[in-house]
Amino acid sequence: MAKGRITKVAGPLVVADGMRDANMYDVVRVGEERLIGEIIEMHEDRASVQVYEETSGLGTGTEVVSTGAPLSVELGPGLITTIYDGIQRPLENIRAMIGNNLKRGIEVPSLDREKKWHFVPCVAAGDTVVPGDIVGTVQETDVVNHKIMVPPNFKGGTVKSIAEGDYTVEEIVAVLTTADGAEENVGLMQKWPVRVGRPYKNKINPDMPLITGQRVVDAMFPIAKGGVAAIPGPFGSGKTVTQHQLAKWAEAEIVVYIGCGERGNEMTDVLNEFPELVDPHTGKSLMERTVLIANTSDMPVAAREASVYTGITIAEYFRDMGYSVALMADSTSRWAEALREMSGRLEEMPGEEGYPAYLGSRIAQFYERAGRVICLGSDGREGALSAIGAVSPPGGDISEPVSQATLRIVKVYWGLDAALAYERHFPAINWLTSYSLYADQLGGWFNKNVAEDWMELRGRMMTILTEEASLNEIVQMVGMDALSDPDRLKMEAARSIREDFLHQDAFDDVDTYSSSKKMHQMMTMVLAYYDKALDALRKGANIKDLIDIPVRETIGRFKYVEEADTDENFAKIMQTLDAEIGAALAKEEEY
Repeated sequence: MAKGRITKVAGPLVVADGMRDANMYDVVRVGEERLIGEIIEMHEDRASVQVYEETSGLGTGTEVVSTGAPLSVELGPGLITTIYDGIQRPLENIRAMIGNNLKRGIEVPSLDREKKWHFVPCVAAGDTVVPGDIVGTVQETDVVNHKIMVPPNFKGGTVKSIAEGDYTVEEIVAVLTTADGAEENVGLMQKWPVRVGRPYKNKINPDMPLITGQRVVDAMFPIAKGGVAAIPGPFGSGKTVTQHQLAKWAEAEIVVYIGCGERGNEMTDVLNEFPELVDPHTGKSLMERTVLIANTSDMPVAAREASVYTGITIAEYFRDMGYSVALMADSTSRWAEALREMSGRLEEMPGEEGYPAYLGSRIAQFYERAGRVICLGSDGREGALSAIGAVSPPGGDISEPVSQATLRIVKVYWGLDAALAYERHFPAINWLTSYSLYADQLGGWFNKNVAEDWMELRGRMMTILTEEASLNEIVQMVGMDALSDPDRLKMEAARSIREDFLHQDAFDDVDTYSSSKKMHQMMTMVLAYYDKALDALRKGANIKDLIDIPVRETIGRFKYVEEADTDENFAKIMQTLDAEIGAALAKEEEY
């Protein structure tokens, strides 16, 4: 065990001599309070340590002791519903012990050591298992069946003994005999270093969408299961609410939410909201399939860097069970700022805007851990980890390094627009600048599972919105009267797409979520109005009569119709649309 002495303290960075026997990324304990830190640089026997806690009061000569192990997370029953800080300390347990203020150097196990879990084996003595195989299950919450796996770093072998019963996370539930006669003990808990991606057999093509219930996402810029997306946007444009919506409604079996450097009041909202939210897929509380990592902006900056790795390692663990996992990181910009601060204190050569030269590779390493995979094990189960990261560019300028490095990696860009937010159009995702590189390969799924004309309708709506932008330039220069009647109708159709379809109220009990079927009905109605009105216009109908038909108001209110009533309302609206367009045409023919 390497022991050294502090020679320099610079904020969260501590330099210690006498650490020759330590290794890069070893966890160390600093001073009498045993502050937790991690070695991030080595020069001969001198180690630079980033301390994950407040370093005030530390001085030269203070002892630094290496634990000899990298920063790791505990993985096992008890993760779900728990709120952790950036280095996987359970905040609720700490509050119960010492009150509301987080005390320095406190050591609390990440998983409860006393609680007993009922283990049900799914293999028997004499069976052969390999790394990744499921040996049994624990019902962790009403909705999550926690699968106990042979750790990836085990050799596997023949099951020597296994028994059903109630166990703590430290107790052994199965003993394996390897081919060379050694024994391996399998418990409910395993540890894994956060900076090392958990292994899998192979990645598979992401050709299934992650349905989110958000119309602008699912219809216009879909994300695949196992995909990666970024939500850049300026202050006040709705990044956090958008991520909350995705966390609440995405069709993922497990949600991992990382509040990385978030404002304390926003994290408070998350912590208060999530337990009260009813999961639409299970009818239970959303917390029963959620892990929260809270690393607020007033916590030590170095812990931000650890929080994203802690979160994605927990997400990979549930992916390895065969679950679809959605990971929300809010925000990766504050993680990058932590990298910049630590890089500056290490006196490294700065890159663009002071960020370290390795910023791009670190962001890539994080997002590359997402994906749809065939998990380790002999059953060929499939798991998916979808990563969605918010980016907070200063002043909303996405030409800055963090946004650009992120956009080079991700395949979905939901660009939030301050102008739309000021107009109270939410989600404020700009349809002209956003994109999804998954759209074409997911089109086959939507056409097959929702409606045959899904991609055709989507393409037509995007075309109308793009053409509206060109027509707007003419209107701003010479006024609406300069447009031809077909172009005025196109502007009205685009307004209907924007206001009736893309606009979605996150705080309305009905509109907060739309099924794919309801989305298709809405697209059909908006485009049916445009097609029928355009046909009537060519036959001589008056443009003002076509714009003012009452059914347009009904189409706009369709988003507030309960899912159970959509079919009936859809049929009525389509009949009324035909009747009112016909009446507008007949009125003109009378003259």
